[in-house]
Amino acid sequence: MAGKFELYKDKSGEFRFRLKAGNGEVIATSSESYTTKAAAQNGIDSVKRNAGDANVDDQTD
Repeated sequence: MAGKFELYKDKSGEFRFRLKAGNGEVIATSSESYTTKAAAQNGIDSVKRNAGDANVDDQTD
């Protein structure tokens, strides 16, 4: 099963999103809340555009 983004309202009534793996485990969350649903959707779209080609910056050395 494919992963999915969930768009939801937090306790303060603002919008957030989380990315869930196919098994239902949360693997990423928005680091900020958004005042509009459209802005939260833009955040999801940004993750979709940028994550696939992102490099790994290994800072463990």
